[in-house]
Amino acid sequence: MSAARPLTTLRNVAVIAALPLLLASCGYGSETTTTDEKKVAAEGAKLSADTVRLGYFPNLTHATALVGDQEGILQKELGGTQLKVSTFNAGPSEIEALNADSIDIGFIGPSPAINGYTKSKGKNLRIIAGSASGGVKLVVNPAKIKTLDDIKGKRIATPQLGNTQDVAFLNWISEKGWKVDAQSGKGDVSVLRTDNKVTPDAYKSGSIDGAWVPEPTASKLVSEGAKVLLDESTLWPDKKFVITNIIVSQKFLTEHPDVVEAVLRGSTKTNEWINANPDKAKASANAKLKEHTGKPLGAQVIDSAWPSIQFTDDPLATTLQAQADHAVKAGLLKQPNLDGIYDLRPLNKILKAAGKPEIGDAGLGTK
Repeated sequence: MSAARPLTTLRNVAVIAALPLLLASCGYGSETTTTDEKKVAAEGAKLSADTVRLGYFPNLTHATALVGDQEGILQKELGGTQLKVSTFNAGPSEIEALNADSIDIGFIGPSPAINGYTKSKGKNLRIIAGSASGGVKLVVNPAKIKTLDDIKGKRIATPQLGNTQDVAFLNWISEKGWKVDAQSGKGDVSVLRTDNKVTPDAYKSGSIDGAWVPEPTASKLVSEGAKVLLDESTLWPDKKFVITNIIVSQKFLTEHPDVVEAVLRGSTKTNEWINANPDKAKASANAKLKEHTGKPLGAQVIDSAWPSIQFTDDPLATTLQAQADHAVKAGLLKQPNLDGIYDLRPLNKILKAAGKPEIGDAGLGTK
């Protein structure tokens, strides 16, 4: 596939008529829900809400949230409004929490965002900013796979049936002219849906020959002797594609716009700090990962993973639209109506105040 035609799509055939099954994302680690007690104390004037409940994954592609939380940047912008955090392993749980009014704002991948929006007929969420691009790789056993053509006939893991990486890989396979049944994963390549937290052990045992996975799982495999055969970013124009967005419940956005703006100020300042201080940011993200999962990433893993992720306020709206368009063309998703999925007005207000250029929504913004 040419760089001008991104191959990542959103879904598999089995879920055309069952969108709830498609709310998967690229989680890493066990699913947990926690309210962090070790926070920077809420100080200053309280905003229109006593608390704001934030969801994210203990995953390096959610490092904006990890670092913003760890460094107290988000809490500082919230003043007297207390930040409460819940962590999730995958998109379905986070979308369910948003719909159940258990969280107000979340960091989440493109697939669950678009499906949560579509399933609710555009009534439950808005994408209000970007967070990260990239951080997805095809890693393989170099003793068994030396070229991309060698993938045929091999056993390759993806995180979850129908998640963003799973469908990206299915469509990459299709572009190669190979056939795989999307639901079973059987065909010219065996696609084995494997939870990220057990994928390294599956690789060590020899039960998989490689994996199409996000960071830090990809670099965990590399630490076990795997080789990066393909970085998904190379398949996209400018090597950029959305991997993490910030979403908010429409109800919370309407009732507490000042709180939403405070969180966005925090996320933009966090991204700026991350990009200016990559080594300190790596350490900060790892400290928060240790807090959430009980174990930090090894230096070899995080040093390998970190450079492949770009932290950006831009939700890269055209790449979200491209994913949906390619899913439809492949017959994997009914034509979604994405009109209004973005509301970038609060973000652009903040960027304008900081003297930065505004960001476009590819014509998919709320009116």
